Amino acid sequence: MMNPEKRRAFFEQLKANNPHPETELEYSSPFELLIAVLLSAQATDVSVNKGTRKLYKIANTPQPLLDLGEEGVRPFIQHIGLFNSKGKHIQETCRLLLEKHGGEVPQTRAELEALPGVGRKTANVILNTAFGQPTIAVDTHIFRVSNRTGLAPGKDVVRVEEQLLKRVPKEYLLDAHHWLILHGRYTCKARNPECTQCIVEPLCGFKQKTGKGKVRDDI
Repeated sequence: MMNPEKRRAFFEQLKANNPHPETELEYSSPFELLIAVLLSAQATDVSVNKGTRKLYKIANTPQPLLDLGEEGVRPFIQHIGLFNSKGKHIQETCRLLLEKHGGEVPQTRAELEALPGVGRKTANVILNTAFGQPTIAVDTHIFRVSNRTGLAPGKDVVRVEEQLLKRVPKEYLLDAHHWLILHGRYTCKARNPECTQCIVEPLCGFKQKTGKGKVRDDI
């Protein structure tokens, strides 16, 4: 497990490399981000952006999107996995936002998780990215990086989230979510981590470091 000095140095390096990390999902409002995150489950950000770029030109607030209906939304999202269930969630979410929140995206975890298709991870993304709250949404990338490096080991995503909130230095907590996702997506990959290109490699506790062949991914 990484000690406090290494943890601080870890995030110092990530910040130096990317001072202002951002999500790769394209959005211009909390509502657009919410819909994009709903669509991103088991899908790539690239595929989501491909659909929302066209969709948001027609409907980028709850009422117009609700007016489109599932049939109207489908052509924009049918290339995305689980598009039928996601389309239903989007419609129901729009309805609830209009009925209970004046068409605005709520800013509390409980209210967000009451929306269809919104779980803890999605709620954390919205709270952090749209509303600037120091939360961390633990996806597969963050789970892998946290365990592999020794930054915040845990057997499940909730445990890793709890450990990260305790162990990430406060001044880095707001941006930690994006730094860790991007690091896991492009450097600390599941099957072929690019350890020789990693800026935090000297701080990492991974025992199967490599820059050449594939490694077994036990996490």
